[in-house]
Amino acid sequence: MRLFVALDLPEAVRHALAELIANLKPKSQGARWVQPENLHITLKFIGHVGNEKLSPIQSALSSIHTAQPIELRFRGIGFFPNERRPRAFWCGVAGSPNLAELAADIDRALVPLGIEAETRPFTPHLTLARFKSDEGVREVVHAANDMKSNDFGAATETNFHLYESLLKSTGAQYNRVASFPFVGGSTAKAH
Repeated sequence: MRLFVALDLPEAVRHALAELIANLKPKSQGARWVQPENLHITLKFIGHVGNEKLSPIQSALSSIHTAQPIELRFRGIGFFPNERRPRAFWCGVAGSPNLAELAADIDRALVPLGIEAETRPFTPHLTLARFKSDEGVREVVHAANDMKSNDFGAATETNFHLYESLLKSTGAQYNRVASFPFVGGSTAKAH
């Protein structure tokens, strides 16, 4: 199974970003746009693991707790690595300080299971599209310039989720495996 840990988005934010994608999608045939229902904030990409690791992973994740919920604001859009040669189009995510702490706690909890620690700094974002070719990229960049500081909403999160990613010819499909309430001393809920 191919697994990752993520935070979900509230419906209002998902809807605002779905509108943005719908407006920009016709401008670039050379982009692979993320389905709005697949948008999430990745806290940890685990990758391929055998089924025997699922239970230990869930056990490790259920031990993670913080004192406060995570506050999120979805604002601004941009391109990675830059506007001149964009490979990805993203929406910015500003999180309370405990967001990076939560990602680090998840990372540390999984290392004893043989899952490699993250080497890059945690940068919360939502990938909206990946560019396979240059076709229409200039048009997307130009249209996005007017929306660089758009605000797409806010969220308060108290749960993170373990997802399985299934790669299909129509794109990735994400199935929620379990949810983990992380504020206080809660336990996991399997799906």
